[in-house]
Amino acid sequence: MSKNRICELFGIELPIIQGGMVWCSGWRLASAVSNAGGLGLLGAGSMHPETLVDHIHKMKEATKNPWGVNIPLMYPEIDRLMDIIVAEDVKVVFTSAGSPKKFTSRLHEAGIKVAHVVSSSKFARKCEEAGVDAIVAEGFEAGGHNGREETTTLTLIPQVRQATTLPLIAAGGIGSGQAIVAAEALGAEGVQIGTLFALAKESSASEEFKTRCTQLEEGDTMLCLKKISPTRLVKNQLYSRLSEAEARGAEADELREILGRAASKRGIFEGDIEGGEIEIGQIASAVKHIDDVATIIARLKAEYNETKNRLAR
Repeated sequence: MSKNRICELFGIELPIIQGGMVWCSGWRLASAVSNAGGLGLLGAGSMHPETLVDHIHKMKEATKNPWGVNIPLMYPEIDRLMDIIVAEDVKVVFTSAGSPKKFTSRLHEAGIKVAHVVSSSKFARKCEEAGVDAIVAEGFEAGGHNGREETTTLTLIPQVRQATTLPLIAAGGIGSGQAIVAAEALGAEGVQIGTLFALAKESSASEEFKTRCTQLEEGDTMLCLKKISPTRLVKNQLYSRLSEAEARGAEADELREILGRAASKRGIFEGDIEGGEIEIGQIASAVKHIDDVATIIARLKAEYNETKNRLAR
């Protein structure tokens, strides 16, 4: 993998970004990715402010390489998180689930690089207007919360590339070196990977969650909760209840009642495989082993190089 604008922007060796996933992306995972040459991200969306401070301090001890924090803009205490980010001298922030206009200028004033996650070329143009430094275009193959457009990565990336000149990162369904080459061919300059790293040894997700996800077959994840926020979930007892309710026209309040409190924490972090939300991407059906980050990245590099050589021949 050659150096490009994504590598230069973030000061990294490889244009591989680890998704800042709730209940998975703690300091152990993020530092392992950064130490392997990518960009590790802390997932602030499932952290109390004090927890984020603790993970930031541990990141500073665990790696000297660049890293960042992912912040969903719908976070209840978003202003407090932004205060922490600035006070702790974090250098990179990835934002999602909201408009980047409100905070990008403030983050730039603090010397922070900003990337924002979008699901359409329309929102990519808005990101460029807001002044972000890079865009993550995420197809609906991705796990967890998705765009309402349900646009696949293969369709989304070239349209976003036409819509903006900003450095572009592809996300959603990226699980191999071959997929990285494909993303490059479509106009991306880097990739954001969630599922592979969510199932890594260093991920803070429960072992029950990781084991269940490595047992998935094609079609075992589905998009659900469209009346709240479209979310890709593994089919389990909770999913069945939600799916049945949606089929008969249940409104958002009833769906929230079925979900209950902290559904993603129950499923991902606490290992409630049937009663919690099991958020993972479609590519999980291709992951059959729980490997460490160094092994995953070495495999991605080898697959990437082999694919480039094969295409050149």
